[in-house]
Amino acid sequence: MDPLQLAILASVALATSMLSAVVGMAGGITLLSVMLLFLEPLVAIPLHGVIQLASNSSRTVIQRRHVKWWILARYGVLLLPMAFVGLAIAEALPATLTRLLIGLFVLAATWLPGILLLGAHPENTDPKRRFVVLGGVAGVLNMTVGAVGPLIAPFFLNIGLERRSLVGTKAACQTLGHLVKIAVFGVAGFAFAEWLAPLALLCVMVLVGTWLGSRLLDKVSEVWFIRLYKTVLTLIAIRLVVWEAAAVLDLR
Repeated sequence: MDPLQLAILASVALATSMLSAVVGMAGGITLLSVMLLFLEPLVAIPLHGVIQLASNSSRTVIQRRHVKWWILARYGVLLLPMAFVGLAIAEALPATLTRLLIGLFVLAATWLPGILLLGAHPENTDPKRRFVVLGGVAGVLNMTVGAVGPLIAPFFLNIGLERRSLVGTKAACQTLGHLVKIAVFGVAGFAFAEWLAPLALLCVMVLVGTWLGSRLLDKVSEVWFIRLYKTVLTLIAIRLVVWEAAAVLDLR
C-alpha cells in the first residue's frame, strides 16, 4: 500500500468512526467501500474487521453502562458456525463479482434498506429470538460483504432501547462479529502480521474518531451527517458497481 492510499484510508477511518459514534451506523460500510478501491476483497474484508473491531470495541467501552448484554448473548449463538459458511462462499466468489455484489449491497442499504430484510418485519419478531437468527445471518454476511451494520440496525429498534443503549448494544454485537471474522480468517491462513503497520495507524484513527464522535453525540445534527454519508457512499458504490460490472461483462 503506497503512502497516498494509506493517507486516504487514515482520513476516511477517522471520519467514518466519528459518523458511527454519532448516528450508530454507516461508518463501517463506508470505510469498506473505500478500502475496496485499493484492495482485493479477501484482503480488504479481514483488514476491515480489525479496524472495525477497534472502532466498535471502543464505542462499546464508552457506552458500556448502556449495553444490553442479553441481546449480545443471543446474537453470538450462531455467529461462529455461520462464519465458516460465509468463508466458503467468499473464497468461491471471484474478486470482481464480490466487489460488484458489495457495491449493490451498499446502494440497497443506503437507499432501499427494506429490500435487505427480504420481507422480514423486525417489529413483529420476538426480541428474544430475533437476535439468534440475526447473528447467524450476520455471521455469513460478515465474511462475504464485510459490513452488516445497515442490515442489522432495524432489529435494534422498537424494543425500548434509548439512543445510547442502541448505539452501545449494536456496537457490542458488531465487536463480537468482527472478533469472530478475524478468528475465522486467521484459521484460514490470512497473514495479518504483514499488515501490522497500516493496521496500527488506521486503528488509532478510528479510536480518535470514536472519541471525537462520542463528544459530539449530543451536539450535532444527525440530519447533516446522514446526508453527507449518503452522498459519499452512493458515489463510491456507483463507482464499484460500474467498474466491476464492466469487468464482468468484459468491457474493460
